[in-house]
Amino acid sequence: MATGNINVSVENIFPLIKKFLYSDHEIFLRELISNATDATLKLKHLTDIGEAGGVEYGNPRIEVKINKENNTLHVIDQGVGMTKEEVEKYINEVAFSGAEEFLEKYKDSAKDSGIIGHFGLGFYSAFMVANKVEIITKSFKDEPAAHWVCEGTTEFTLEGADKKEHGTEIILHINEDDKEFLEEARIRELLTKYNKFMPIPIKFGTREESLPLPEDAPEDAKPETKTVDDIINNPNPAWTKQPNELEDKDYKEFYRELYPMQFEEPLFHIHLNVDYPFNLTGILYFPKLTGNMDIQRDKIQLYQNQVFVTDNVEGIVPEFLTMLRGVIDSPDIPLNVSRSYLQADSNVKKIASYISRKVADKLKSLFNNNREDFEKKWDDIKIVIEYGMLSEDKFFKKADDFALYPTVDKKYYTYTELEEKIKDNQTDKDGNMVILYASNEDSQHSYIEAAKAKGYEVLMLDSPIVSHLLQKLESEKEKISFVRVDADHVDNLIKKDEEKISKLSDEEKEKLKTDFENVIPKEKYTVQLEAMDSDAAPLLITQPEFMRRMKEMQQTGGGGMFGMGNMPEMYNLVVNTNHPLISDILNTKTAKKQERLIKQSLDLARLSQNLLKGEELTAFIKRSFDMVK
Repeated sequence: MATGNINVSVENIFPLIKKFLYSDHEIFLRELISNATDATLKLKHLTDIGEAGGVEYGNPRIEVKINKENNTLHVIDQGVGMTKEEVEKYINEVAFSGAEEFLEKYKDSAKDSGIIGHFGLGFYSAFMVANKVEIITKSFKDEPAAHWVCEGTTEFTLEGADKKEHGTEIILHINEDDKEFLEEARIRELLTKYNKFMPIPIKFGTREESLPLPEDAPEDAKPETKTVDDIINNPNPAWTKQPNELEDKDYKEFYRELYPMQFEEPLFHIHLNVDYPFNLTGILYFPKLTGNMDIQRDKIQLYQNQVFVTDNVEGIVPEFLTMLRGVIDSPDIPLNVSRSYLQADSNVKKIASYISRKVADKLKSLFNNNREDFEKKWDDIKIVIEYGMLSEDKFFKKADDFALYPTVDKKYYTYTELEEKIKDNQTDKDGNMVILYASNEDSQHSYIEAAKAKGYEVLMLDSPIVSHLLQKLESEKEKISFVRVDADHVDNLIKKDEEKISKLSDEEKEKLKTDFENVIPKEKYTVQLEAMDSDAAPLLITQPEFMRRMKEMQQTGGGGMFGMGNMPEMYNLVVNTNHPLISDILNTKTAKKQERLIKQSLDLARLSQNLLKGEELTAFIKRSFDMVK
């Protein structure tokens, strides 16, 4: 038996491993399974190139076992194993990675072997949960087996063992404080979380499987069962295959495998597959999205060679795509990923750029191939596309080919089509194209109808980030402005050369304005006299586009100016000087009756904008009943 000291470059490395190397102790199982996978894939590669000395690869698996009586957890593989000398080299010299050396030696032929390890400390994560760790290993080479034991110090023992088959068994003697890792449910949870799609089958216990009934079995016959190995992973998930190997039903089945509690099917998928200048595979799904931009996040799973890393893909996936679902797998991202690494690594930035471009290309293809279907799905996907247009200039430019602008009449235009449709009728006297839109068809119905009566197209833009998007569009496109239909009366929305003549004299208008200002709350409304058609509404309540938009932008995450988001609501009260009711109000002889007419007319205008509530609504209803007595 040999004894010795582990060759480390810092004093007492085990407390460092336990406290600082990994933020979460449960990672130990992922690391050990990854090592077992590496050992198995190494053997596969060596047999493929004829360097395994006659050893057959067969159908290896990794087994995880719990022994509660001995307080031990076992991870067993059928991979290359190690000789005594290799244990000395790879285990006792901390941070010297066997996988790293293997990849260097076979760097040309092992390019696609899927070997995970890049650091030498993964094995030592076992000491986060174990006070003693054993390795029983036999190399595929014709050499004796070895037995290594360490109790969490820099001292170890190494002696022979009687193991007959090649491979390695890691035995963890679990700490008193970490007994949760001796519970079957906890280990199954971890295996499902981190190793659900590992490339080597992982056995964890057994299960009962029903045998098929014979054709002549009676109707009430119960099938017999047999005990089979419980393989907890899918070694060949959909993203590891080529798109031409999969059908639409395969993508949907994989979606259900990823999200078993998600009952709605995805709208469509995007299969990622690139091998230069970095390696990346994956499948992204567009689910039906709500207007809530935050609740959907953290649904994309990041893998490294089929090992789960994280579902926080910020930095790897462009931010606007974090509302999607699916899987991304890249060997170029380390298992122990950190935010600072993501921010600094050039490969990560290339990956994010590639994913953004791939998504844009897929959206364009879907639009071109089946526009009708794309239009039907627009409301469910628009939040992602609009967010992308806001956050990435390259995506903004590509989105011109497929971003849609729906109207209140359910017509869908690209920006180029919209421009061609409205430029003649909706260009103002200064040569600016004015794009009218609504955000709520019910509350803005009268304004929409007035605009449509003029032959104007009115868009329906109701996403939570629409104010930001309009600001972006106005800055990128030339000589356009977006105006909500209730921002002013219809003749002022798109100013033409013609002007309406008022029936009232200047003196009458001055008196009318004073009469209204004496009744309405000045802190909320600014009186604005306008000459409109006599059959237009007598009173309109509008809110200036700039102020309303700035408030909305601040409320949805920045963009507000000068504290506008905290300012009280201010409105324009537009008085139609050509309406007969306004003339009646002006000519009313008694101040009390005039006040009542003004209040009633104002409340009707407020009611049309859903601004009349509470005590004021109660007073309006009572006044209305009094007036019809």
